[in-house]
Amino acid sequence: MVFEFRRRTLLPLDDVLGCLRDAIPALTRSSLHRCLERHGISRLPQSEEKASKRGTFAATTIGYVHIDHCELRLADGKLHMFLAIDRVSKFTSSSTIAPRC
Repeated sequence: MVFEFRRRTLLPLDDVLGCLRDAIPALTRSSLHRCLERHGISRLPQSEEKASKRGTFAATTIGYVHIDHCELRLADGKLHMFLAIDRVSKFTSSSTIAPRC
């Protein structure tokens, strides 16, 4: 049952344990891992679509700041959040602004 569940769902080990714990009360994380290892499916297959498509930032000097903005919608209006990140030192600062209505 464990082998087929993992093969069909391709879930991580902890998720498989959470799903099967009700059906197999004596199942532990280590026994599950040993079972999957015995059947050769302890590691999930690597897929190209899960690979990160992000690149790296260009080399910059300290002081180059990247600023992100997002709008948070609340029950009583909106908030604007700003996040500033220095690309070299990774120092961050954030603030929120509530617009006047």
